Formats: sequence, structure tokens, C-alpha cells
Amino acid sequence: MQDRGGWWRAAAAPHPALRPFLRSYQGYWEPVVAPSRRRTLPTRTVVVIVNLGPPLYLEVPDGPPARYGSFAAGMHDGPGLYTHPGGQRGVQLDLTPLGAYTLLGLPMARLTNVAADLADLCGPAAAELTERLLEAPGWAARFDLLDRFLLRRLETGPSPAPEVGHAWRLLARSHGTVPVGDIAAEVGWSRRHLAARFREQAGLAPKTMGRVLRFQRAVELLARDRLDRASAALACGYYDQAHLNREFRALAGCTPAELLAAQGGDWSTTAPEP
Repeated sequence: MQDRGGWWRAAAAPHPALRPFLRSYQGYWEPVVAPSRRRTLPTRTVVVIVNLGPPLYLEVPDGPPARYGSFAAGMHDGPGLYTHPGGQRGVQLDLTPLGAYTLLGLPMARLTNVAADLADLCGPAAAELTERLLEAPGWAARFDLLDRFLLRRLETGPSPAPEVGHAWRLLARSHGTVPVGDIAAEVGWSRRHLAARFREQAGLAPKTMGRVLRFQRAVELLARDRLDRASAALACGYYDQAHLNREFRALAGCTPAELLAAQGGDWSTTAPEP
């Protein structure tokens, strides 16, 4: 367990069979009730929140604010917003897009730029999981429950097309810089067919996914590695610093400097709303 500035967190690696789809379970709880309002940023993952505390209000790029308990937020290509009354408690799962396709059991295009209640995606099993997590004696027991729940879904969920899986790996390894035409040639599909199948199973078309991956890489380089914007732009495949700034406005709704200032130098999938 770790204190993270008023938040306590507990993390564990999932079962080995699940690790291609998510790196860890992230339990969190907020001992002091402090209302929050935060900007959400596009990332390379589908975020699933199993909420064990009060509901929150989430705003996604294609919809108005809505009240959620446990939910899954699909791939986004724009900023969002959430507000919470405080006292948050739950587990966050950051799934790869194709891991979400298998474990949630639906075309990820249905979740593009939207969020959905976990009960609508997983049925009564979602409510049962939440109840058992609430009753569990500790975080180790909660993570074991998540293992069992996800392993059952892994047995019955759809598998992505091998070509889509290969396309995702090419994009992910290059941080979105490999040209879509090269990917199509590599997997043996036309660009149009690749775009349609990839969007269906991963949630975004390859070109848009590449934009998101480059953006997230730029976020990491500017914050963690403290690169200047010109160097980050070059490293991430942008034409120049002006191109990087335009992409930040499109994907985050603000400039790099504004986002870094709002985050206080600590960048993640969410940023305090200025």
C-alpha cells in the first residue's frame, strides 16, 4: 500500500493468463472526503472502474455528463471530464483495446468516445462482483476475486483477428509512428478493410490510434523525461512544435504548458481541471 498525496493505493499483478491484457490491478481509496473535478485524457487503454464508493459524474467526448457507479470508458480521441463528491474507493483496470474486446465481449467501436455501466456490459455478474469485493477482507482477496472473474470471461470472450492483433502491436511498439499504409501491407489487407476491422475490434481507426499513441508518448516525454517541446515533437514524429501544440489542443483541449501546469508536473490519465 502506498500513500499518494491523500490517496492510498494497492496494486498487484493479475493472473499470468491475463497479463497480455492488463499490467496490474490498481486499488484506491480516499480517506478524506475531498470533491474533485478532473480532465481526462486520451490514452492507449480502455479504463474499467469497479466502484466501491459514491457514484461519479463522467463526461465523454460524444456525450453530456452522466452519473456512473462501475463503468467502462472506451477509447477516446478527445478530452473528457469527471467530477466526484469525494471519498472515492474502487479498483481501476487499464485494459489494452484488444484485451477489452475479449474481456468485455463486444465490438469496441460501440464504446468509442463513450462510457457504459459495467452492468450493461457484463450483466448481473457485475453487481455480484461489486458485492463480493465490498465484503472481501482485504486487497489481496479482492484481487483474487478479480482474477477469477476475468479468467471466466477470458474463456468465453471473442478473440481479435490475427491481422488486427499484429496491427496493434506494430502501432504500440512504434508509439503510433508507423504509417498506416505500411501496416496494411504488412498484414495483407487494404487500408479500407484494415481501418474497418481495426476500429471494430480496437475502438479507433489505425490512423486515429496512432495520433493517440503519439500524444501519450509526448505527454510522457514532456513530464517524466522533462524534454523541451521541440525535442518531444521530433521524438514523437510531429512535423514541428506547432504541430505538437495543435495535437494537444485537439486531444487534450489545451496546450502542453497548460496541461503541465494543471497537473503540477504529475501527468497521468487524468489532470485537474483548471
